[in-house]
Amino acid sequence: MAKEIIINSLNKNFESIKKIDEGSVEYWEARELMSILGYEKWQNAEEVIARAAKACLNSGQAVDNHFTALSKMVNIGLNTVRKVRDWKLDRYACYLIAQNGDPKKQEIAMAQTYFAIQTRKHEIFEQFSETDKRLFIRFVG
Repeated sequence: MAKEIIINSLNKNFESIKKIDEGSVEYWEARELMSILGYEKWQNAEEVIARAAKACLNSGQAVDNHFTALSKMVNIGLNTVRKVRDWKLDRYACYLIAQNGDPKKQEIAMAQTYFAIQTRKHEIFEQFSETDKRLFIRFVG
């Protein structure tokens, strides 16, 4: 039961930081995501992102389609801002980050479970007839 609560919490946190771009594509910003995944130091987060991007490349995907570098201004105190590096990540990139994160972190283990469950749900959904898919979306979505 406690694990179910943690997975539901991760789902809620993960979905609460989701953004939608001008093309109606969902994405997450790495700095927000890494906080949820238990990474306090950006340097450690960047190592995980690099491993995930390498896995993306090695799987034959175009990394730029899933990991987009961006920068943003952040407040560093006393009315001062600084430009920092960040990443715009699609769901696949987030999945790869979870798979390449530190498995000793409970947040990473729960994220891996979350993505395994989401993948299985999608597999089951894809087996539905078109009529069943429409009904499912109408009543659940």
